[in-house]
Amino acid sequence: MPDELTRFRGVIPAHLLPFTADLQIDEANLRKHLRWLLETDGLGGITTTAHASEVATLTADEQRRVLAIVLEEVDGKVPVIAGVYQDGTAEAARIAARREEDGADGLLVFPSNVFSDGGHLRTEMATGHYAEIAAATRLPMIAFIYPTTSPLRIQLDGILELCTTIDNVVAIKEWSNDIVVYERTWRALKALGKEITVLSSFSRSLFASLCVGADGILSGHGSVVADLHVQLWNAVEANDLDGARAVWDRIWPLAEACYRDPFLDGHNRMKFALEHLGRIDEAFVRPPLRPLGAEERVQLATAFDESGLGDATR
Repeated sequence: MPDELTRFRGVIPAHLLPFTADLQIDEANLRKHLRWLLETDGLGGITTTAHASEVATLTADEQRRVLAIVLEEVDGKVPVIAGVYQDGTAEAARIAARREEDGADGLLVFPSNVFSDGGHLRTEMATGHYAEIAAATRLPMIAFIYPTTSPLRIQLDGILELCTTIDNVVAIKEWSNDIVVYERTWRALKALGKEITVLSSFSRSLFASLCVGADGILSGHGSVVADLHVQLWNAVEANDLDGARAVWDRIWPLAEACYRDPFLDGHNRMKFALEHLGRIDEAFVRPPLRPLGAEERVQLATAFDESGLGDATR
């Protein structure tokens, strides 16, 4: 495991996944989307087979094919982080081993839906889940931390246990959606003897989380505004808060438009953004997601146009 790939920093978009009209993977438009992302100077990596790529609807073979395409297009330019989305621990471990065999540079490990019935009260469940996955691979792992309101959340004591007892866990994707919890987690992890990177997934309040402290951004919204995320990240890193706020003022209405209720349509809306901006041919989604209505498409198009998104993103 090369040292330079054991830590993840900077802007790491989670790519969207185009489908054809008959809901097969649209390889041509996926490659087009990835090439646009890779034209962005300063990316810290690309995440695949995650929420943004509708992983819940993909077969095991489709997930492997998507990863293969991403690896071909990336061609070693940045690390490729593959999602491990599986409820059963043994199967999640097998998937992790396959991701390593297939050439991924790191893993984004989702919590098991089994945790939804009170797993936050049994921290040993999350630790055991991650430990068994870690035993199956040498790859560095990012623990996906869900919102404080989610039944899949892992509380701070559980996060600290994961990060201190499992060597492979080198980062968290922090999506608590509570800035107070975020800061507590940030401070607690930075007080550890082990280096753990904190990747913000606060897509609707990204500027605030970066001001508290972050080692990077891991977000599906980066599929639409990767270059603006890089500008925001670089400005905060340089302590240019006025410059960062100016960039965030561009991103904020787009984040509000994409992540408003119902939240489950967030990546659906982002995919429409790619269509509207001419980065993919058409925004098809797999069931149970449904196409956006005509009224919402008009509202989104207006928000994107008023933001100057096309001018800001090549």
